[in-house]
Amino acid sequence: MKVALITGGSKGIGFGIAEALLKEGYKVAITSRTIASANQAASHLVAHGDVLAIEADVTDFKSQQGAVNLILEKWGQLDILIANAGVGHFAPIDELDVDLWKETIDTNLTGVFYSIKATVEEIKKNKGHIFTISSLAGTNFFAGGSAYNASKFGLTGFTQSVMLDLRKYGVKVSTIMPGSVASHFNDHQPNAENDAWKIQPEDMGKLIVDLLAMPARTLPSKVEIRPTTPKG
Repeated sequence: MKVALITGGSKGIGFGIAEALLKEGYKVAITSRTIASANQAASHLVAHGDVLAIEADVTDFKSQQGAVNLILEKWGQLDILIANAGVGHFAPIDELDVDLWKETIDTNLTGVFYSIKATVEEIKKNKGHIFTISSLAGTNFFAGGSAYNASKFGLTGFTQSVMLDLRKYGVKVSTIMPGSVASHFNDHQPNAENDAWKIQPEDMGKLIVDLLAMPARTLPSKVEIRPTTPKG
């Protein structure tokens, strides 16, 4: 038995990864900031396997600890973390609201730190795997992206350092850096026709499954993934 925790698992990339892992026989806990969203997603995912819906906020360390405790009460172990929860706020620096800067950094960077701190001892016990969902914006800057770029550049560097810290325990740490994904990110409403060219959430799920199947001797520490054909 393998148990995975996916933050921000109620929709988009997190939901796609949850579905893929459940189909492979993993036990999966998904978190969302509201229990209603988590339960709604779980009601669809339960057809594929054993899923636990949890209300938790990645910007609150005690909330992350509480999520881990619920997982341990149900399954007694935790093997995999997918730190996926994230937000995107975009504006030129002279227009960027201070509160939106803080929310971006607190969620995309500090939130991942909290998620890893809350799970790391259990994952060390099981020589598990930690994934962070960064972005191609974690190495490629763009105008209007100061908050998002800062959070994702920071996340990419943070994850690579964590990888070096934990590999001696047999723990794998990988950061995934997707380009355009057909998700609800930044309040986008996915559309089958308009988003057909993008990476799909199920593609992200397959990627995680494939990386988990890599031989123990091989560590995929940083993976970039982008649409094969950019929007014309």
